[in-house]
Amino acid sequence: MKKNVGGIDTILRYIGGAVLILLGAFLTMGTVLKVIFIFLGVMLIGTALFGFCWLYTILGVSTKGKEGKA
Repeated sequence: MKKNVGGIDTILRYIGGAVLILLGAFLTMGTVLKVIFIFLGVMLIGTALFGFCWLYTILGVSTKGKEGKA
């Protein structure tokens, strides 16, 4: 599993994931929508932690640059 998520991308994933988790936890909306927000937030933070995004692999995209090949 090669890393394909770069620095700026990682930061944006952490921020976006935290925002989605907080929205899911504190906004008054349907339960299903809350679960979806929290799930997506966890997924974003997970991809930031591991530096790997399976969707990027499918699309052939990498924001990591040359050092991601190791």
